[in-house]
Amino acid sequence: MASEASEKKMEVITTHMNADFDALASMLAAKKLYPEAKMVFPGAQEKNLRNFFLHTSSYLFDFLRIKDVDFNKIRKLILVDTRQKKRIGKFKKLLDRSDLEIHIYDHHPPSDDDIKGDFELIRELGAGTSILTAIIREKGIKISPDEATLMSLGIYEDTGSFTYSSTKAEDHESAAWLLEQGASLNTISDMLTRELTAEQVWLLNDLMASATKNIINGVEVVIAKTKSDRYIGDFAVLVQKFMEMENLNVIFALAQMENRVYLVARSRLPDVNVAEIAFEFDGGGHPQAASATIISKTLIQVEEDLNTLLVSRINFERLAKDIMTSPAIHILPEATLKEAGDILTSYNINVLMVIDENTKLKGYISRPMVDRAVFLGLEERPVKEYMNVEFFHVRPETTLNEIQDLIINNKVRILPVLEDSKLLGVITRTDFLTILIEKSPTPQFLYDSEEIPRFVREKNIGNLLKERLPNKIIKLLKHLGETADKLDFNAFLVGGLVRDVVLKRKNFDVDIVIEGDGIQFAKTFADHFDAKVRSYPKFGTAVLVMPDGFKIDVATARIEHYESPAALPVVKLSSLKRDLFRRDFTINTLAVHLNKGHYGTLIDHFGAMRDIKERVLRVLHNLSFIEDPTRIFRAIRFEQRFGFKIGKLTESLIRNAVNINCFENLSGQRLFIELKLILKEEDPIGAIERMDGYDLLKLISPGLKLTEEVKNVLKEIKGVLVWFNLLYLSVIYKPWKVYFLGLTSSLSDDDLDNLITRIQPQDKEILSMLSDRQEVRQALKELSRLKDKKNYSLYRILSPLSPEILLYGMAKTKSEKIKRSISTFFTKLKGTKIFIKGKDLIDMGYKPGLLFKEIFESILEAKLEGDISTREDEIKFVNNRFGHLIDR
Repeated sequence: MASEASEKKMEVITTHMNADFDALASMLAAKKLYPEAKMVFPGAQEKNLRNFFLHTSSYLFDFLRIKDVDFNKIRKLILVDTRQKKRIGKFKKLLDRSDLEIHIYDHHPPSDDDIKGDFELIRELGAGTSILTAIIREKGIKISPDEATLMSLGIYEDTGSFTYSSTKAEDHESAAWLLEQGASLNTISDMLTRELTAEQVWLLNDLMASATKNIINGVEVVIAKTKSDRYIGDFAVLVQKFMEMENLNVIFALAQMENRVYLVARSRLPDVNVAEIAFEFDGGGHPQAASATIISKTLIQVEEDLNTLLVSRINFERLAKDIMTSPAIHILPEATLKEAGDILTSYNINVLMVIDENTKLKGYISRPMVDRAVFLGLEERPVKEYMNVEFFHVRPETTLNEIQDLIINNKVRILPVLEDSKLLGVITRTDFLTILIEKSPTPQFLYDSEEIPRFVREKNIGNLLKERLPNKIIKLLKHLGETADKLDFNAFLVGGLVRDVVLKRKNFDVDIVIEGDGIQFAKTFADHFDAKVRSYPKFGTAVLVMPDGFKIDVATARIEHYESPAALPVVKLSSLKRDLFRRDFTINTLAVHLNKGHYGTLIDHFGAMRDIKERVLRVLHNLSFIEDPTRIFRAIRFEQRFGFKIGKLTESLIRNAVNINCFENLSGQRLFIELKLILKEEDPIGAIERMDGYDLLKLISPGLKLTEEVKNVLKEIKGVLVWFNLLYLSVIYKPWKVYFLGLTSSLSDDDLDNLITRIQPQDKEILSMLSDRQEVRQALKELSRLKDKKNYSLYRILSPLSPEILLYGMAKTKSEKIKRSISTFFTKLKGTKIFIKGKDLIDMGYKPGLLFKEIFESILEAKLEGDISTREDEIKFVNNRFGHLIDR
């Protein structure tokens, strides 16, 4: 009976999952206070702890394996170094039992997941062991030198050898008493200062290579990540080393190992409580040091969740109304650009707010924008046409952290402060920096000039390039980078290929920008790789043609300006950033560094990745369409191709450009090139409708309108082309020409002739489109009048026409009979060939002359009607029909 009673009162000491030395030491200390209790780990331990058990006197400690514990017999649960439900593993299922007595000894801050104990001793010290050591000391309980050493080990580990900010005087006092009890500092040093293994060195290097610095609500946070196919121990140790080596204030490190993601976080700042973040991942720890193990998510998912949590949890209060400049200098929307320039100069400011009579903010305009507009002769245009209507703004109660996020992450120069849309004041970048320099506890994170490039969005996509590009192109890119290294130039992959790699679209057009001399670079590369070079010194560009014919476009980093709207650009040398700034849209400003030391680094100066993520198309500056109106057509083309949406400001600028007729100096040839590119898209109908919505069709021809009839023809063309492509015929044709015929189907012959004259096409088939259109009209009439059902009759009518004209005719007609006739021609009649030749007829005894034409036409008719098929059939047919004409 006594034994049974004893079993019913079983006591268990346990701690948190992934136990560390402080957990083990706390369990041992608790065992001194509860000598009848059994020590049980709730799950796995950290590698350092496992090694300790393998190489030290593990027989000293009376541990039970969790699988050997009968949970029904547990009546008292002693928790040390934790009190969170989610961190005690299987012991969590005991908590609902009313007969369970719970004692808790913990040094962590409170959380929403805390267990309520019958007895609790909670003190926020550097180590949990320090709490229990103080009780043992107070009670006069004797401990051995080995026990003192292990307990000291727990304190040294969890306080970072007394360097962590969570360390308290009580931790020092407990360690000093344990030293008096015989704790071995040599053993502690050996256990805590192990040499890194080769795997750990690799993991640490990978962490450092992947680390990114992020300004989150005014606080610099480093996020690093790594992957390993197998588990590598002591990840927390590696993160701590990284933090110390780089003198970081906040770091969140993620490692995907096997089927788990491990999070380790460290913070030296009171504004960043890493324990709160870890708790959201079912982990825990201290405000300064925390960790979590995530089983059910991928590394990417955890990183996304982490970013979201950081933005919401890191706070540093300071309000917009405290730092704004008021009143703000402003101008009315109807004022001219010249007046805006005068105000900017008078007040020596760079940005002017635009408000209406009720002080409601309508937008803003900058000095560079005004200067460029005046340079282009637009000084009498109203400000409202070129003001920026897309702007970030804040409320009077907006915090400094939110302001910082807007100014730095979005490169905002000025922030209006609004209340009910009315302008109260502005916060300039100078205002913001001044406040932070005076009052921020960590100004060095933001204003060290050498650190400025961190705000350029950079990450390495070398693996992504390898995954999405052919090996041949990857080798070329690396050779290009090596050539740049030899010349001490910087080489960058730019343009649509980078954009399409990110968008997972196929594109193998290689465009390279060189910070240096692009033509010299191309010639040096060609010498080493047996390539040919075509150079254009006026523009600083060259084309490399590889031995297999593959082409690489090379350009010297340059800046362009336009002397008048729609003029061709004037080119000057520049840096990569300025070169990218001359591009049409932000999504086309991505660059990838190719030099060996930086290979694969993605550079995003203008928020391209953000716009790609948001699927928005934006210009880089407000005069973009004035300088080059063809960008309007490209905006429409990209919007439709990628499924993006033209941004609000960009759309406003398009309409302004159309309203002031900035296309006046645009040649018909340049206009046609852009139209042709739109018609070459897989489905150009959406783009044509957008062109009509922006009133652009009149630029092609004054009489061109997207009527319901034209819309129906275009839709029919789309269906006809889908049908034709599914036939898999060996017929080469150009779909864009069919769409061109459909788009211009409502024009009169005179209007189409004028259009062709204006666009000056080099394509002879376009030059002949007027006559082709007349021919298809005639062909459709003939088909409608055709009484017999002979294939030969169909063939004679349709065979002179090009595939594009026939497909257009098929879409244009409303007659099902005619559609079937054209379908029959393509599927059964087109390409019908006669086997015998003139020589064969001579050998058969026929004399050359008009008779040959009659014979061949007769053979063709017979083949089309299915009367003959083989060469032998043809010879027999000729002999039967024309044998009597042989001169015997």
